[in-house]
This record gives sequence, C-alpha cells and structure tokens, in this order.
Amino acid sequence: MLRPDRSPAGVVAALAVSVTLSATVGVTVGLLTGSPFGLVPYQKLAAGIGALKWSDPVVTAAAAALAALGLLMVTIAALPGRTRLVPLETGDPLTVIGLTRSGLRRTLRAAAESVDGVGRARVYLRSRQVEVIVIADGERTGRLLRQVGTAVGDRLSGVGAMYGGEVVVRLRGRGH
Repeated sequence: MLRPDRSPAGVVAALAVSVTLSATVGVTVGLLTGSPFGLVPYQKLAAGIGALKWSDPVVTAAAAALAALGLLMVTIAALPGRTRLVPLETGDPLTVIGLTRSGLRRTLRAAAESVDGVGRARVYLRSRQVEVIVIADGERTGRLLRQVGTAVGDRLSGVGAMYGGEVVVRLRGRGH
C-alpha cells in the first residue's frame, strides 16, 4: 500500500505518448483531407524518410537511442524508490497507516530535545539507521548519549514506526 509511486516518470512517458499520438492523428487527418496540419511540409518529410535505408547511420542511431530510452524506462519501473510514508504498526492487519518522513523526524527530534541537557537536535533517517545529532552544552558523557538514544528509541517504538535499523546518537558541543 505504501510503495512509492512513479509519478514523474509516468507523467513524462504519458506526455510524450500523448503529444506523439496527437501529432500523428493531426498529420493523418490533414493528409487524408488534403489540408496540411501546421506548417510542416509532410510530403517532403515523408519522401526524405522514405529514402532512408536500414543500414544508414541515422536510422541506427535513432534505433539505439529509442532502445536506450526503453531500457531506462524499464529500469526506472523495476528499481524500488524511497517511500513517502513510513508504515506504522497497527493491531488490525487490514488497516494501513503511514507517517511522513518529515513528521517522523519532527517527532524524534522532540523526543531527543526532551532530554535534560540537550539544547537542539537534528534527526536524519538513513536507509538502515536513525542518526540523531545532539547539540548540548555541558559535559560530554556517555550518559547523555544513552538517555537520548533511549528516548528516541522509545518514541520510535511508541509510535509504532516500522523503520528498521539502529539509533545512532552523536554529540556536539555548542561551539561546533
């Protein structure tokens, strides 16, 4: 349900096919009725294309370009993208709920900033980990790192985010 869509690639492909087919219909109707469609001299263009042979370099280059474009489109369709929503666990298997990545980052940042001694925090959602950069003044101890890691991990599990990986906390002083 929460798989990424292929909107940009789909829009480009649909627009290209739509423009090509519309122009083809216009040309066909224009040639059948005897009134040319637009300002393009279709008779000369058709005669020029008809004079080409399969072994001509222009035909080979055009075929290679179209084959590469087709391969690119198949690759785009086959490779998974990054989902827009992070799925959340629910008790009902028929219910699908997701949280935006920015919403999850804000929630985890608030959890990190709720720990005493933390001034500001930044959260990055990597592919296999949640990275929290804590900006704090005071002593640099592992205790603060553990507290922030625990708070962020508890919030992550409390929300029910199905986001795999580990929570990595990095500490920076105010001067950095």
